[in-house]
Amino acid sequence: MGASTPLPSPDAIARAEDFTRERFIYEGETAAEALAPGSARRRALDAALVEIDAGTKKPSIEWRRRFALLLGLERLLSEEEPRLVDGTVLSAHQVDALSGTLTALLAEAQRSNGNGNGNGTGNGNGGAQVIAAEPPILASAAIPGEEDEEDFDDDEDEEPDEEPQDWEDEEEGETEAEVEEQPEDPNAARRFWFEHATGAGKTVAALGFVEASRTGGVLILTHRRNLVDQFHGELRDRGYAKRISPALLDGKDSASGPVTVETYQWFVRNSGRVSDAYTIVICDEAHTALGEKTSAAIRRWAGPVFVGMTATGALIARHVTDLFPTQTSRFDLAQAARRGVISPLRCIRIPPGPGVRTIAKVPLRRGEVDTEFDQEMLAELLDQGPFNQAIADLYKTRFNGVPGVVYTAGVRHAYNVAHSFRELGMKAQAVSGETPKRQLARILADYESGKIDVLVNAQLLAEGWNSPRATICMHLAPTASKRIYQQRVGRVTRRHPGKEAGIVIDFVHPATKHDDPVVTLHSLLDRDVYRGGAIVVGPVRRGRGRRVRVERRVLPVTPDPDRRAEVFERELWRIAVDHLDYGEQHVWAALAGARVAANGWRRAKAMLHFDRGGELKRRFLLTAVQRNRNAQLRLRALQEIAAARDAEAFDTAVEIMAAWPRDERREGVKIMLQALAERRIGRRDEANAWIWRLAEYTREVHEEYAIQRWPETKRLLGLLVNSSGGAHARNARRLVHATRKEDRRLSAALLAAALAHTPEAEEALRGARTRMARKPAALARDLLRNFPKGRRGKTRRRRPQAAGSGSPNGAVKQPRSRAGQARAAPAAGNGAEPDLLDDDLEIEEIEEIDDGDEGPSEDVLTEALDSDVDDDELPPLAPSARSGVEETVADALAEASPAAERGAEEAA
Repeated sequence: MGASTPLPSPDAIARAEDFTRERFIYEGETAAEALAPGSARRRALDAALVEIDAGTKKPSIEWRRRFALLLGLERLLSEEEPRLVDGTVLSAHQVDALSGTLTALLAEAQRSNGNGNGNGTGNGNGGAQVIAAEPPILASAAIPGEEDEEDFDDDEDEEPDEEPQDWEDEEEGETEAEVEEQPEDPNAARRFWFEHATGAGKTVAALGFVEASRTGGVLILTHRRNLVDQFHGELRDRGYAKRISPALLDGKDSASGPVTVETYQWFVRNSGRVSDAYTIVICDEAHTALGEKTSAAIRRWAGPVFVGMTATGALIARHVTDLFPTQTSRFDLAQAARRGVISPLRCIRIPPGPGVRTIAKVPLRRGEVDTEFDQEMLAELLDQGPFNQAIADLYKTRFNGVPGVVYTAGVRHAYNVAHSFRELGMKAQAVSGETPKRQLARILADYESGKIDVLVNAQLLAEGWNSPRATICMHLAPTASKRIYQQRVGRVTRRHPGKEAGIVIDFVHPATKHDDPVVTLHSLLDRDVYRGGAIVVGPVRRGRGRRVRVERRVLPVTPDPDRRAEVFERELWRIAVDHLDYGEQHVWAALAGARVAANGWRRAKAMLHFDRGGELKRRFLLTAVQRNRNAQLRLRALQEIAAARDAEAFDTAVEIMAAWPRDERREGVKIMLQALAERRIGRRDEANAWIWRLAEYTREVHEEYAIQRWPETKRLLGLLVNSSGGAHARNARRLVHATRKEDRRLSAALLAAALAHTPEAEEALRGARTRMARKPAALARDLLRNFPKGRRGKTRRRRPQAAGSGSPNGAVKQPRSRAGQARAAPAAGNGAEPDLLDDDLEIEEIEEIDDGDEGPSEDVLTEALDSDVDDDELPPLAPSARSGVEETVADALAEASPAAERGAEEAA
């Protein structure tokens, strides 16, 4: 059509609008803009004028197929708030489905450029007589009793199926061969689909297409007969009762927009006879139309626009896009819950117990569109009396009075579970395909009215039944099909007064990952963390009738290693460690040890309460020793390792201490030596190695003490360090020989301070150290006493002195600072040291042995020894006072030497 084509007159446009019952120019548009040459609206107008001039009284089937839905969607979406005839305003996601279809239709119209490709009057349905024999009528695959009595009287003797099945005839192989001869799919561009979550209003979206098509017929196909009745009820409630029409077959026509609702089974049986008056075919639960026969019948009909709608687009075996290539809208379960269109969902995982843990041995069977557990073996495994009683007791204990739906493994299992529920006084009923239709209708009505609280079924109520009152969805029989699982969950997603959230119960271990064959709510929604009773998807509404307790602990359930690591980083202190596998328990213990803070130490240890063997606690403590940034916590972990008497952990901790800073390492050595002095840890040779390794870490402490006790030490150590070769070995033996003449404490200090750098010298020192370590506890105690005491405050313990003492308080004050000890030690010469140090590191006060003598002048001792400050803080003494102090201390030590020697001999 050229750009110079003149616009039709306003009168012609008015006649076309009356003829088509659609508008061509909307408010705010000009004729030139709305009817631009080449546009879809202009082509529709020109085609309508041609038919008016030809004298037709109603739009032809060709015009209706090409333009009826397109113009109707433009009209509906041009409103500020698109609504149905009864005033129902379409929600945003429903408008998305309509606008997406309109966009696809406009694109398809531009591609065809008005050539009618795929939209001709040739009835691909009427001309394709492919099915060789008329098959017998199938029984409905849905709830029995919903079929029309007059149409399906001859079906009553056939056993109904709980799952929809495609039609099968006697010449299946012949029909399949004919299907394979049709490689082309000419109508694929006019088949669309959208995904809306269960409970999000797919039916209202479908009625949006009904509202858009005023002249074209609408055929709605669904997989169960009871859904036909539901659609009829929706049409009547929404104001479209006059448009409900019987099926149009064998060329019957109507341009008043007839709406027919039928099943897929009916469509397959009547393939080739359905009238071309249907310009739109809406396929409800489009995933059920993927069977060979149903999909072949849809592909053969190359005239109308097909719109598929489903809540489960992605399947395991096939995808909806195999039949409906173009997706126009997506509004999944998570989106619907977050926007508040459906109820939020909570989840509780319950371990099935030791009696049914063998579910992993139940094989998977590959079906036509799904992979599922073998139902017979599953029923044999789950249908156990004690298990059924336990489930009933669980429901009564935690959810008594809450309406719910229980899905079991087979019909017999459903009736047994319902019996167990009733035995405990709950209002429960089992339903199945064997339930008489009138009894089934009465049971469902009683459930809605509150006379029944629990409905137990195998798979009958997974699709095609809606009850906003349903709150509990219990997957007593697990499923490996995400489609089946989502359909089950969809029964509790509809909002209802007083319903805070839908509650999904999965019978799996709390730590089950997404790669497990059993589908869970978290694997369906791809959530990383499980927290019992918490909202999985949807807004959290606090204080609005929550029916479950939310656990404090969480568990990572994603199988992705990176995402699990992120969960450990983010939720470290909330993870239920006892439910992790063994390897991840060690990972948690290591992370906790590295990151624990002072205020979380007790909580971290409490989270490992289940660790009977102590391996996780060992990992926690060792990692704290090695990687924790808090020095006090590293020492605290070292204390607990020492107290545990674990030789392996003790050895590892000693190795780790080598990298610590000097001051911190010194404190750690004191802790480890104290432990070796108080208790037996490991074998004697191991204890010997640890003691000398710890002494090596604090060599300067022992060297300082030895020099203070015996000035010759400095010369011997200097000769050892500054020699090499044979002289080095001789100096080492000389030092060893010198230690034999001293008491054990000084000898230990000399050997700890010695440093050899040749094998011969090392062998000499090792032999001496081994001989001295025959009693590891005593050696550790001696080395421990070499450490200077720290300040503890000004409080001192006093001991009453004998009569005649010159002290007004009856006691002699003892040195507590390092300065007093340092000034007293050198005067002792090479004799035995005075007993001035206490063995207990926690008690800093010391007492002097009182032999009843008056002793040296207390005025001098008080000035020199009684000080509470460090060495560098002491005020300098006068020269006369200093000489007096040295002489007095030397005399006091000389007098105490004989008693000290006798005590050392007795101790040895």
